[in-house]
Amino acid sequence: MKKILIDSFAEQKRIALIENGELVELIFENGKENSIVGNIYCGRIESVMAGMQACFVDIGLEKNAYLYYGSERAENDSDTTRKNRPKVGDTVVVKVLKDGFGSKGPVVTTDISYTGKFVVLLPNENSIGISKKIISKEERNRIKDIVEKILPENYGIIVRTDGEGKTLEDYESEIKSLLEKSQVIEKGRMYTKPPALLIKDSGTAFGVIRELFTSDIDELIVNDYEYYNELLENGKDYKGINERLKFYDGDIPLFEEYFIESKVQKALQKKVWLKSGGFIVIEETEACVVIDVNTGKFIGSKNLEKTIMKTNLEAVYEVAKQLRIRNLSGMIIVDFIDIKSDENKAILRKTLEKELAKDRIKSVVVGMTELCLMQITRKKTRRPLSETVMNKCRECNGTGLVFSAEWVSNSMRRDVIKVLNTTVFDTVTVKCSERLFNAFRGKDNFALDRIENITNKKVMFCEDKTKKVYEYEILNGDKNN
Repeated sequence: MKKILIDSFAEQKRIALIENGELVELIFENGKENSIVGNIYCGRIESVMAGMQACFVDIGLEKNAYLYYGSERAENDSDTTRKNRPKVGDTVVVKVLKDGFGSKGPVVTTDISYTGKFVVLLPNENSIGISKKIISKEERNRIKDIVEKILPENYGIIVRTDGEGKTLEDYESEIKSLLEKSQVIEKGRMYTKPPALLIKDSGTAFGVIRELFTSDIDELIVNDYEYYNELLENGKDYKGINERLKFYDGDIPLFEEYFIESKVQKALQKKVWLKSGGFIVIEETEACVVIDVNTGKFIGSKNLEKTIMKTNLEAVYEVAKQLRIRNLSGMIIVDFIDIKSDENKAILRKTLEKELAKDRIKSVVVGMTELCLMQITRKKTRRPLSETVMNKCRECNGTGLVFSAEWVSNSMRRDVIKVLNTTVFDTVTVKCSERLFNAFRGKDNFALDRIENITNKKVMFCEDKTKKVYEYEILNGDKNN
């Protein structure tokens, strides 16, 4: 049983992918720093670094985007490369591949493609590619015959896994929609003054459908009626959406109703316990992610190698799971407990590869060193979960992290609504810092007004200067009573 839960309130959204009751993916959008991956901009070259075969592009954001114009990494500055080298002041149309991380701006490319639910349209190409996950030779030939009949001139195409079983009409509709986007870009290339946004990726609503909603999803549950309608509108061209999309309006918060709120909180802790009593510790650094495996409380039986192997295997399943939930990417080092047997090392690697294959984001197991350090790489897409929900602590000079005001205010709203919906009190008082309450009530009191409107009850504020930005209390009744 697979479900997608979307907890939406005001400008903040939490999107959870659930498999058999277990949380496997979590996306948080705070309304302030949403992903721009997929956006297409008309930009201006600000500086060129010939030695890096790269340049910086002004696309209208705070940080310039990074564009690599070489054909291969570490290629010499050949005649061909020099011909392709952009000049300062040039206008260029680029698509965002990766969001900015930390001090780095977004990564962009001039290779523009248009991604739909089951095809990717490639301008100035003439090739037809079909996902390797579509195994049947007959189905691949059927798809190829359809695409050859309707593919526009000077366009190539990649058929994604969800293209399996689609009809001629399905392909015509999708290609037509993507072709219209391509034509918008061509007009923008000629008539738009940079920097400017040409096409905004259709946002989380469409992104959920395109990336997470597959044929094996049983339910897509949303707790915001406006967002529910947005998903209906964006998903109308995809089979199965209307039948599986459901609106949730229960008194208990959505994630609590489906017993995953506690699992969300665990996904933000450094230490994760294993079933046997062992545990893993996850440390995120700027250079890489390091995961340490420990036996903890597990002492096993008489055989030390079996004890260690059991802990390591449990850690494999948990590591694969945590990489997805926390969206950890880049270079990842897993420090397994030392094992002597080459056979057991091979088992660890094969099991890890099998578990990582379930992830929709590409991961590669590079191998294990003599010190039992397993090396993994995972493609960077959006920011890791920790960066979207936590900030550096002001009180420890950046040596630790605390939950952001946006994340805490989102939690506080759910708690307030739960109290108002499940008690006889007509008023509750929120006791916290003024900064947190300002985040709680939202811009122009939008969130606070909405809470009071949907519950038909009142929310009061009591400032407590002793509380930190991530601390709050919800008191029943008026603070003056």
